[in-house]
Amino acid sequence: MFARSAFRAQPLKRNVLSRTYATEPTKSGSSNTLLYTLGAAGIAGAGYWYFSSSGQGAAAAAKAKEAVSGPPKKAFTGGDQGFISLLLKDVEIINHNTKKFIFKLPEDDQVSGMAVASALLTKYQYEGQKPVLRPYTPTSDEDAKGYIELIVKKYPNGPMSTHMHDMQPGQRLDFKGPLPKYPWTPNKHDHIALVAGGTGITPMYQLARAIFKNPEDKTKVTLVFGNVSEEDILLKREFEHLENTYPNRFRAFYVLDNPPKEWVGAKGHITKDLLKTVLPEPKSENIKVFVCGPPGLYKALSGTKVSPTDQGELSGILKELGYSQDQVYKF
Repeated sequence: MFARSAFRAQPLKRNVLSRTYATEPTKSGSSNTLLYTLGAAGIAGAGYWYFSSSGQGAAAAAKAKEAVSGPPKKAFTGGDQGFISLLLKDVEIINHNTKKFIFKLPEDDQVSGMAVASALLTKYQYEGQKPVLRPYTPTSDEDAKGYIELIVKKYPNGPMSTHMHDMQPGQRLDFKGPLPKYPWTPNKHDHIALVAGGTGITPMYQLARAIFKNPEDKTKVTLVFGNVSEEDILLKREFEHLENTYPNRFRAFYVLDNPPKEWVGAKGHITKDLLKTVLPEPKSENIKVFVCGPPGLYKALSGTKVSPTDQGELSGILKELGYSQDQVYKF
């Protein structure tokens, strides 16, 4: 079992420099006045250098600006906002069938407005056909300003993923959201399990990142991530960072259908024996198991959802292991 780690929040130290101004003209022949004036000028110069050159000063200035101007504006506000057209800024190839897409928000100082956990709905209409709609979970931080990132795998019969993989920087795509999923609050559960396959990892990453970004959140996290090959493991570097930084609270287990010869992890599919070994026990009081991936993974592990608002009945391996309907959430 994991052991809890103690976190200490370090207070932000700030140097506050004040400048005083004379309201009366200086008196002729006063050497003390001249000395005080030169001293004040020196302090003011030092203050300018400090706030201009130190990262701490820049951070303090940014916090002060936010305190005055309020929280950043949100690009996506939900409700009746409708679709927003975003400009594709850049594309990065991740592997043979997966790309990262960076879309520019309407304003540089805007944040996405995404909550944890939530997704965005994309829309594209081929000429003479009905619009294609597809939800995606951004992998960029919710506090990132001016852009969102999406990791998208191209599927042979996937009209939206095919269209996105054909897109070039400078083109546009319509987005709407956020689409609320599982509302997370710090320490909502003592221990959560993230069981994912393929690009089903993106909502899991959104949730894990939010947990470990918050020093007040002490939730333990176990990840079980199934893929075809090693190069298909998305966001592995990010998860390795979490595992190295929080070894008592985060563990990741990878399963490959076609592993290389030197592979020491699990092979084949995500099995009942593996989940029984690494997941928190169903008799634990405050746990949650999240599932996301292709249809076959849902069918084998938890049963499929009826609709975005209907989780459907729990079935499959998780039910066989003794987990209850309330202990499992299907993204």
